[in-house]
Amino acid sequence: MSLHVQTAQAGTPRQRGEGLRVGAVRLLPRGVSKRDYARKNYFDVWLPTLAPSRPLLSRILKSGMPVTAFFQHYRKEMESTGPRQVIKLLAEIAKRTPITVCCYCDDETRCHRSVLLKLIRKANQSH
Repeated sequence: MSLHVQTAQAGTPRQRGEGLRVGAVRLLPRGVSKRDYARKNYFDVWLPTLAPSRPLLSRILKSGMPVTAFFQHYRKEMESTGPRQVIKLLAEIAKRTPITVCCYCDDETRCHRSVLLKLIRKANQSH
């Protein structure tokens, strides 16, 4: 069964048919009221469980960790029970309705959301 899942940069205009925006970010947007997260196109639901941990974010920002190493560490974090179950839930939801995974990064190729998209698709194949 195909999934209706894609990614977008949080805060960018919504595209037709993208469905529920899921914020896979560790920190909430600064200066934005909670009631405005959806209205300003950040996300409809915040799932910090799917964001890189604070220590990992700190390491990549301070040390300039190569993106391949960052992705490897992020995948490892997503193997723990909480994130793994949320990924499975998103895969099930995406079978029925479109979802869009969001993060603040402007370059998806260097962003964890590109890895998360693959993990959601993989979770669908494991059933």
